[in-house]
Amino acid sequence: MMAASYDTAVIGGGPAGLAAALASDRSGAKTLLIEREANLGGILKQCIHDGFGLVRYNEKLSGPEYAHRFISQLADSGVMTAALTFVTKIVKQHQGFSLTLVNREGIINAECKSIALACGCRERTSRQAGIHGRHCAGVLTAGTVQYYTNILGKMPAKRCVILGSGDIGLIMARRLKLEGADVAGVYEAKPAASGLMRNVYQCLEDFDIPLYTGKTVTRILGSGRVSAVEVSAVDENMMPVAGTEQIIECDALILSAGLIPENELAESLSIPIDRCTRGPVSDQNCMTMLDGVFCCGNALHVNDLVDYVSESGEIAGRAAAKWAMTHGADGKSDRAFAEITACDSMLYIVPQRLNINDLASSAIIYFRSKEEMSKSLLTVTLDGNEIFKKIYPRLRPPEMERLEFNFKDTDIKSGSKVHFSLSEAE
Repeated sequence: MMAASYDTAVIGGGPAGLAAALASDRSGAKTLLIEREANLGGILKQCIHDGFGLVRYNEKLSGPEYAHRFISQLADSGVMTAALTFVTKIVKQHQGFSLTLVNREGIINAECKSIALACGCRERTSRQAGIHGRHCAGVLTAGTVQYYTNILGKMPAKRCVILGSGDIGLIMARRLKLEGADVAGVYEAKPAASGLMRNVYQCLEDFDIPLYTGKTVTRILGSGRVSAVEVSAVDENMMPVAGTEQIIECDALILSAGLIPENELAESLSIPIDRCTRGPVSDQNCMTMLDGVFCCGNALHVNDLVDYVSESGEIAGRAAAKWAMTHGADGKSDRAFAEITACDSMLYIVPQRLNINDLASSAIIYFRSKEEMSKSLLTVTLDGNEIFKKIYPRLRPPEMERLEFNFKDTDIKSGSKVHFSLSEAE
């Protein structure tokens, strides 16, 4: 099926993995791309709405169109692709890694000098959203509804309630309404929508679909299939308020309650995980704290735009190829770190480390505010000394911010502390 030894193995064939594999190949590394599904593209295969590629290509593409831009390049590349293949085990060796793969041909062993984890993310289930008890048919995640509607051509609901205002939920509210379903409303426990504002406007307001904030589903009613849900208001601690219960008749409850990065493989290697992003702690080249293992896309942190998923994939792919060809043979590391920290007003910041021995002209920083903020001042300090300021007219937790900064021309050194803070601007 495949050669037994590679420079770089990319695990996951979605937008991050495709970008990483192509970037690794262009950097001269012998690259293996592993995908557990039959076709490449990841979640993009079922995203028939447009809006992809606005940053990267300056045009609106559907998910399949965006994925095709990358998939079409594989034929002219040296990337070896293994579809319908699962990675069941990774073992760190003195020189690189040993992979145990399983597919229709059986169990296959492969070796590589570096790994790029591009495993994407999964949706929160009803249990993870805090809805317990016996569930009947009709409780579905937004991604599952998207698959039923766009791929299988099946209508999963006649009248539905959507819990959570993540982007997939907003998009599916519009999609179901266009297909003739009655969308009773989108219910969000937080005081504001969790999705991009453009999706709130284009998917809800333009189609007269109501958004109810400060409310959540507390009970599912029905025998065999959902017949109604109970909705309650929540207090400032997100706890249901007694006496606010309301019964809404429906035949489906659709969950859009957030995404969780898929990092079981990283955890199996004892790679430190950031409790805020739920992705590995990484440096500016997307390398985790285990030398030779990189992570990118939504496995690193959940992105708003696929353009940034591809961007991190390319960063990880280039760096993984470079590592394989310069360090993979001896397994020795020359990394020295400065630490990046964020104030309490930030939800998270990525990367969390800077490898000062491999600083390029600029490093890309991603961050989110913890709460909605009006005109805000971002201040960056290095070992207590201010090195950068920027004003943001508005910040929202659902909308990730991207910043390029040149640390190479600063006095950064091993052990330095780089601190990002947000405050109200005058």
